[in-house]
Amino acid sequence: MRHNAFLPLAAALLAVPAVALTPGQARAQAADPALEVVRALDAGLIATMKAGAGAGQAGRARIIAPVVDRTFDLALMARLSVGPAWTGFSAKDQAALVSAFRAMTVAQYAHNFDGFSGESFAVVPQVETRGLDKLVRTTLNIPGKSGEQLNYRLRQDGGQWKIIDVYYRNAISQLATRRADFAGVVAHGGAPALIAHLNKLAASPK
Repeated sequence: MRHNAFLPLAAALLAVPAVALTPGQARAQAADPALEVVRALDAGLIATMKAGAGAGQAGRARIIAPVVDRTFDLALMARLSVGPAWTGFSAKDQAALVSAFRAMTVAQYAHNFDGFSGESFAVVPQVETRGLDKLVRTTLNIPGKSGEQLNYRLRQDGGQWKIIDVYYRNAISQLATRRADFAGVVAHGGAPALIAHLNKLAASPK
C-alpha cells in the first residue's frame, strides 16, 4: 500500500480526542449507520490491498468499484469539487463529470491500496454530528509505523448515509484540495477540459 496516498489534499478540521465509552454506549454507537458505511469502505480497502499486485490495477479496481458506489455520494462530491461553475454546465456535461469523477476515484483507490502488509483499520465508535453531517474518525494501522488518521464526513441522501469528504491527519480536506485543483482547469476550458483532466487522472492515477 502507498502510505502517503492521501497527501495530495487540503483544508480544516480540528482534532477531537476519542472518548472512552462503556460497553453499552459502544453498542449503541455501533448501531449508527454512518459507522457501518465507513466500516464497509474499510473492508473493501483491505480486500483491495490483499488482492495486491497479482490482481493488477484493473483487478483491484473491480474489487473497490462497487464499494465506492455504495459508500460515496459521488454526484454530490463532483458538484462540490467543481463549485459554483457547476450550475453553468449542461446536464450532459454534469453527467459526464460524475462518471469521470467516479472513474478517477476508483482508479486512485486501486492504485494507492495495492499491497497488504498486515494493515488494519480502527474506527472510533463515537460519531460526531456537524450540522446535517456526521463525522467518523478512523486510523489506518500500519505495522512498524505510526497510524494514519483518515476521517470521513457523511451526509444523508435518500435515507442513506454516504461519504462526501475525506480528511487526512484531521486537517487536510480532499474536497477542498480537489476544488482548488479543478478551479484552474474549469477557468481555462470549462466542463470539457475538466472531463479530460479527470479521465487523465483515472488513466494515470497517483
